[in-house]
Amino acid sequence: MFRALAALFLILTLAGCGEPPMLGQRDPLFDRQKLTAQFQPIADRVAPGQLGVGLEDLSTGQIISFNGERRFPLQNVAKAPLGAAVMNEVEHKLLKLDDLLLIEDVDLSPPPSPLADAWTGPSTHTVKELLERAIRDGDNTAADVLLKRVGGPGAVTAWLQGRKVMNLDIDRYERQLQPDSLGLASFRAGWKGEAAYRAALDQVPPLERRQAVQTYLADPRDTATPLGALRFLEALNQAELLDTDSRRLLGGITRQITAGPARLRAALPDGAQLVHVPGTARTDQGFTPVVNDIGVYTLKDGRKFAVVVFISGSPLPLAEQEKAIADVGRVVIKAAK
Repeated sequence: MFRALAALFLILTLAGCGEPPMLGQRDPLFDRQKLTAQFQPIADRVAPGQLGVGLEDLSTGQIISFNGERRFPLQNVAKAPLGAAVMNEVEHKLLKLDDLLLIEDVDLSPPPSPLADAWTGPSTHTVKELLERAIRDGDNTAADVLLKRVGGPGAVTAWLQGRKVMNLDIDRYERQLQPDSLGLASFRAGWKGEAAYRAALDQVPPLERRQAVQTYLADPRDTATPLGALRFLEALNQAELLDTDSRRLLGGITRQITAGPARLRAALPDGAQLVHVPGTARTDQGFTPVVNDIGVYTLKDGRKFAVVVFISGSPLPLAEQEKAIADVGRVVIKAAK
């Protein structure tokens, strides 16, 4: 009894001083069984595709997952850990935000890439500009140039694992991954721009493209589990990966993202905020094989909830998959009240 009263006194004292309680000092908020039951109908809607969900109350550390250990393709979500890896290099003075990086024809990557679309010859861009383009715009060329500069896909994955962020693997450059997923050879400069890339894609027989997509969906490379992606958000939030200035810079860029408004953002209640990074595979032959969103809700009262939603292999139209992600967000927000 004395220990219980002492713990209660400590919590009340911290609350009175305006200090947030440490992880584990509050009672768990979510009912695991109830939430799982609410996620199931959403999973049924996207079937025979798969739904993966990860949810963490960042005040208590309570974690809920649905298919939490299943692997899902990352797509553009991979640019979040890439951005963190770049800022780690900046913190350790191995890179400067105003360093200029050269972009040549061999550095161009598939759409979306406004940098490749506008490229007419060798050009230089600052690390900060490339970081903004990669995260804010989902620019694949910007991402690949930064990825090469920090040591390649394996270096980013190793950095994450060294900080106990497991089951989030970056294995290929976008110029390799995106063509692979549709049955194309590695990207070449002559395919830059949507029209040229689409023309190259149309040269691949439809059956081969479908088979390539199914192979991609079964490939463990460039994937994460919902729990792995959730651990990344937790580590970022708890300052285990980056210092305050780096997190503030990345947060500022992420807040400029306009993609995916019908996903987690659609569930945002009045007075709340969302920092998120969505990801989407190219729609081909009416099939959008990957639709994702990861982010952190900050409610009006200051509570924070990290949320990961992955959908892969669903035959639903893109808009319906986005609605499924929004519905996951609504379940989370309702449960948090």
